Amino acid sequence: MQRLPDYLKRPIIDTEKTRTVRKILKNKCLNTVCDGARCPNKGECYAKNTATFLIMGNVCTRNCRYCNISTAKPEPLDINEPKHVAEAVKELGLEFAVITSVTRDDLIDGGAEHFKNCIDEIRKVSNTKIEILTPDFKGKKEALDLIIESSPDVFNHNIETVKSLFRTARPQGNYSRSIEVLKYIKENSSIITKSGMMVGLGETFDEIEETLLDLKNVGVDIVTIGQYIQPSKEHLKVEKYYTLEEFEDLKNLAQKIGFKNYQIAPLVRSSYQAKQSWQEALK
Repeated sequence: MQRLPDYLKRPIIDTEKTRTVRKILKNKCLNTVCDGARCPNKGECYAKNTATFLIMGNVCTRNCRYCNISTAKPEPLDINEPKHVAEAVKELGLEFAVITSVTRDDLIDGGAEHFKNCIDEIRKVSNTKIEILTPDFKGKKEALDLIIESSPDVFNHNIETVKSLFRTARPQGNYSRSIEVLKYIKENSSIITKSGMMVGLGETFDEIEETLLDLKNVGVDIVTIGQYIQPSKEHLKVEKYYTLEEFEDLKNLAQKIGFKNYQIAPLVRSSYQAKQSWQEALK
């Protein structure tokens, strides 16, 4: 594994606030992508009394080569999970909640109804704004229609990488299908759409530009770009650590293409500054 540049290192944050967040999540038997995917911003987000909820278990039916979440046969859905998520959102006093999931190809609808149930339960107990970060549901329109019916404030589906690297990084995914999912949501609703990608897997600047143009052409409002960090020696290696100057070039590119908001920096992840991005996209 390559040596991690200093600007990608984050100190461990352990305060009363971070311990409170962990306690609430543990009491509700909830998972977070913050822990499952070893997010470098976990301490910062916990300190702000927020977390990205990981629903439908903590094991995935797909084996993406960059992701630290385990691949295994998942347990049946916990029918009480939507209520527990809503209770945690209320206890944390969140103004903006992010809900994501493992991919559940074992379910007919990929878990779309479970996402809807979580949104419905949150709205029963609070006025919290909701962003969901979903898998592709295999592109099934019936599943996407359930998502549209639930009317989240932001729909996020990550493209993750450029087309040429999809087969390597996401062998069970499909670049065109992910683009079509984002297109379908935008064409059939007024929901703000969002997508994100990693850099450092061997893509070129031209390929990044092509990907961003593909996202913009299907109406994506918000994009996120961050540096890929190898979780373990078993995962894809880092081909390149982008410099801070190169991240500035990517910001300029996103601005030129015309996204309503973009979060682009080495440690940016899908949910980073999610509330602020949503607010900017509304303008």
